[in-house]
Amino acid sequence: MKLISTKICKTGDIGVNNNLFGGILLSWLDESGGIFAANVCCDSNVITLKMDEVLFKLPVKVKEQIRIYGKLDKMGTTSVSLYLEARRADLVNESEEVVCSTKMLFVRVDEDGRPVAIKSC
Repeated sequence: MKLISTKICKTGDIGVNNNLFGGILLSWLDESGGIFAANVCCDSNVITLKMDEVLFKLPVKVKEQIRIYGKLDKMGTTSVSLYLEARRADLVNESEEVVCSTKMLFVRVDEDGRPVAIKSC
């Protein structure tokens, strides 16, 4: 899997239980996945069509680093399916633990938002 983004959990990202708010992590996955999909499609005009089930396996605390990894799962005519994984990094022990994972589907679109064929780079 390829490292596609790194984030740091800040005080403003925390929910009522003193953990990273799940919606923040979902937005990080969406942003990172969109960037990765744009690179795969050789075009920044990609939109999120679908996110599969996400299971939040571990809490994330303030100051912890989250690394988001991705890999191409499938490529269609107008869409790409990606597997994404968010990992909590332990910088002292040089290890990572999976916080959550999901599959996401992105579609290349034209200026009117209609699907168009993915071009080769």
